[in-house]
Amino acid sequence: MLIAKIIKSNSHVDYAARVLDSLETSGAPEISDYGFAQFVKIAVGEGEVVGVIYNSQLVNPEYGNYGPRLSTPPELNSVFSPDYLSEQGVMIGVLLLGWRDASGYHQGVPRTVLPINLQVETMTADEVRAFHQDKNSAVQFTYYAHVTTHAGDFAFQLISAICDQLEPLANATECARLKVLRRTLAWQQTVGGIR
Repeated sequence: MLIAKIIKSNSHVDYAARVLDSLETSGAPEISDYGFAQFVKIAVGEGEVVGVIYNSQLVNPEYGNYGPRLSTPPELNSVFSPDYLSEQGVMIGVLLLGWRDASGYHQGVPRTVLPINLQVETMTADEVRAFHQDKNSAVQFTYYAHVTTHAGDFAFQLISAICDQLEPLANATECARLKVLRRTLAWQQTVGGIR
């Protein structure tokens, strides 16, 4: 499902996208479509770049502006000002985790630089599963260090939320490894909070 468009980058792997609203599309996404730890894909040429939503910001430039505005009510903008772009909106932070090409999915830093206005779509459960399987169909999570480096204050919560999504895909041995990862995260948060 189409949820947003790329509007800027903060680094090669950290992009900001604006969530589409009802003036931009007839099927505006629901709040649950762009939640924390939602996996997304961005079509680039013949392949796709894979990312995860790790942050959000509300944009409201009208807040605190008490002066009169010469504009129509929001519900009439589509009639009287069809080219009007709502200034209020939701921005999401997308951390790139890998890519898909003709040979399949790959985890790591994609070489592609994403241009402005590329469409951000949610990934299906099958696509998330395929992204996290290695050649032997075992669950892989090779971007752990990448997330801890680039997701800032949300890194541990993001990894935990990703583990929640991976557990149903994992066999007993992989679930045991994910539980060890969770305990390690809890320990790091506890020790980090003491310092």
